[in-house]
Amino acid sequence: MKLETRYATHPMDSMLYTTEELRSHYLIEEVFVKDEANFVYSHNDRIIAGGILPVENKVELGSTKELGTKFFFERREAGVINVGGPGKVLLDGKVFTMENSDGLYIGMGTEEVVFESLDGNNPAKFYFNSAPAHHAYSTRLITLADAKKVHLGSDENLNKRTINQYVHPDVCESCQLVMGMTSFEAGSVWNTMPCHTHERRMEVYFYFNLKEEDRVFHMMGEPQETRHIIMKNEQAVISPSWSIHSGVATGKYTFIWGMCGENIEFTDMDHVAMADLR
Repeated sequence: MKLETRYATHPMDSMLYTTEELRSHYLIEEVFVKDEANFVYSHNDRIIAGGILPVENKVELGSTKELGTKFFFERREAGVINVGGPGKVLLDGKVFTMENSDGLYIGMGTEEVVFESLDGNNPAKFYFNSAPAHHAYSTRLITLADAKKVHLGSDENLNKRTINQYVHPDVCESCQLVMGMTSFEAGSVWNTMPCHTHERRMEVYFYFNLKEEDRVFHMMGEPQETRHIIMKNEQAVISPSWSIHSGVATGKYTFIWGMCGENIEFTDMDHVAMADLR
């Protein structure tokens, strides 16, 4: 398991960052690495985000010095969404088969964790978010059909989309992790606009299903001091609690969002008026 540490940053510091400094602090450029669990550990609410890509070998999730525990899920929970071919996850002797767009909540206390693809020529791509936990909730497979659907936006504003809530109080109990996937209607390219912040939670966005030549312009920063990061397919970006998190792409895409912090109230947001953006 690879685990890169990223430290939290002050909003006044980020105002002075160059493009490369912004990218080094917030962008996760490579999510999937062949036959690896490839993670970033952020000191923003201690979320772990990354990908697991088993191709020729199974990938077992162990622990590291950074966690200071005997096994990964001793004091953690996680959400997984498969964005690749069919795969399976072995959790303490129980096998969960995951098709594309299937989700999995892994509860605290799970010791044996092994990821595998059913076909190495069409490998599973397990996108992964983990947060500290204080209670053991039941592990659960969540299909796209199981996810709660929230329809937002309009054709006129180019932001007509469906929010699929996987790890959410109405679907699956968790300690502090909330996670889901947003898909778009044809012609819509804006996400989370009008935008918001939520001082009580941080968030990570993972963009995928883009064509090779397309790009996402991800907006971040304080509402009156915005910045942007240009991203390509299968990259993720860390959003501190003080930052907006919104994007527009040059073509069709999907994104997965994951949050952790003080609460699991999805609607706990501080909305930003369009006129207040700078």
